[in-house]
Amino acid sequence: MAHQRAMDTLYPQEHSETLALIQRLVEVSRPITLGHFRSDPETETKGSGRGYDPVTVADRDAEAAIRAILEHERPADSIIGEEHGTREGTSGWTWYLDPIDGTRAYVAGLTSWTTLIGLAGPDGMPVYGAIACPAVDELYLGWPGGAGLLQGERAEPIAVSPCQDLRQARISTTDPFIFTPAEEGAWTHLRATARISRYGLDAYAYARLAAGTLDLVAESGLKPWDVAALVPVVRGAGGLALDWRGRPATASGGQLVCAASRPVIDQALLALKRSAE
Repeated sequence: MAHQRAMDTLYPQEHSETLALIQRLVEVSRPITLGHFRSDPETETKGSGRGYDPVTVADRDAEAAIRAILEHERPADSIIGEEHGTREGTSGWTWYLDPIDGTRAYVAGLTSWTTLIGLAGPDGMPVYGAIACPAVDELYLGWPGGAGLLQGERAEPIAVSPCQDLRQARISTTDPFIFTPAEEGAWTHLRATARISRYGLDAYAYARLAAGTLDLVAESGLKPWDVAALVPVVRGAGGLALDWRGRPATASGGQLVCAASRPVIDQALLALKRSAE
């Protein structure tokens, strides 16, 4: 309820119904994910060909709780979730759910994991997004024309940094070892150019980009449920979200680069385009 009171002062009225629903989805998943955190949750590997690819009981139960609300409140919408698949709808709107993004961090007891909830329109463009960080009590929200951070009863708008030069940028990717050789070469160029490089943050890096403490995030191999929540938060905070060819990012996944300014992303694309899909 504290988050709800804070949100009422943050976002425009025309977005209130959808953002209030997103907050409910975050809140229903929060006790489930936190309840298993640092308690040796039941874990399996998906056997996805990416080595150890964990999924926990918290992933599955949290997504089930989110879906139960959506199936009641938005029965005409489609739902695509990492753990429980696809439910086709008729409205043209699609919810993308990743109950625990950064499951490796979650299993390791680190606090950088997040819950991702995105809503895309009929054209496939993400419109609303939430990056919830339960372990540090942060909720980043994005909507058309704005973004905000909620923590306890505090709510404040967020904006990307004023950085205009890749040489001064703070950049991040989760794991450079999952890049193809060509992608790794592009990242190595960015790392050698930028001021600071940080790793292992998963979706939390995009939240901090939107809040102005990182300036660029570049990743590949993303799934739709990875991307859909991130793009509205970054764009709402004034940043750019593109694929590695320089096209506007959609909810399709793949290669994603987000940055605080046009000059920074254009400088990065000089390297990234060479390995663009």
